[in-house]
Amino acid sequence: MSGASETPGEAGTPGVPGEPGAGLPARRARRTRTMRESLGSIVLGFELIIVFLGALVLFGLHSLPAPVALGGGAALVVLMIVAVALLRYPVGIILGWAVQLIVIAAGLLVPAFFIVGAIFTAMWTYCMIVGGRIDRRDRLARESAEFANPQNDIGTDNESHRGTEKPE
Repeated sequence: MSGASETPGEAGTPGVPGEPGAGLPARRARRTRTMRESLGSIVLGFELIIVFLGALVLFGLHSLPAPVALGGGAALVVLMIVAVALLRYPVGIILGWAVQLIVIAAGLLVPAFFIVGAIFTAMWTYCMIVGGRIDRRDRLARESAEFANPQNDIGTDNESHRGTEKPE
């Protein structure tokens, strides 16, 4: 041990001992993920596992040449990881649709991928539609709550309005 005591409040920011987070540096608030982003990442995550295992099966059964089976599978897995990382932006959604089309097109090489592609494309479509609907509803609820209870950014006193009144 280094001999340093680990009592709350000594290292980092000052805090009251016994409080959660005492002695730890302040953290930035995490960005709230949209429902579309969350559902899309779930679908792509599971699809990634299936495509990875499917590529290994194709390689093991010698259904395709090794570079096609492993290289194509690896490229598709990397594309899925990039799509998941970019789902907060419109390009991530577009990449997700591209992944669905590629998996369906892989059915031309191996007919079983038609089934896999159809199932995941149906789930992706459903998640994009329902996730978008939930996000719109949540945004409208937040806007109506802000409209019903507006926050006064200027303050409650009139000090910030000094000098804006007309002289008499």
